[in-house]
Amino acid sequence: MTSRDETEALVGRYLAAFNASDWGGMLACLDEDVAHDLNEGGREIGREAFRDFLATMARHYRETLTDMVIMASADGTRAAAEFTVHGEYLATAEGLPEADGQRYSITAGQFFAIDDGRISRITTYYNLKSWIAAVSGR
Repeated sequence: MTSRDETEALVGRYLAAFNASDWGGMLACLDEDVAHDLNEGGREIGREAFRDFLATMARHYRETLTDMVIMASADGTRAAAEFTVHGEYLATAEGLPEADGQRYSITAGQFFAIDDGRISRITTYYNLKSWIAAVSGR
């Protein structure tokens, strides 16, 4: 079992790797069969699917996270993180407004399940309408 402190450290490493664009570091934190619940989307399973997701995200967005708060359950099996996403919209993503280097700042959160010292589920939430408004100049 993973302790609360170990879980908070694991999620902290995962988020720090995100900020460093260290995709390998992020993937190292994940269980091989990680379940990834996309904001307002479906569920993808597996580290390879997550690697593909990261490549797609890197083509469309450049983001960093600030104001991070990480909380873990007493038994270390679940965690949550809230943060501010500061980003730049680099290339138009399907079904979204045209990209022209727009900058944005939105609040987001992630929920995690932890098994055997690795992240086995990531669920991401942010307000898509707020993001669209930010990149549309509204």
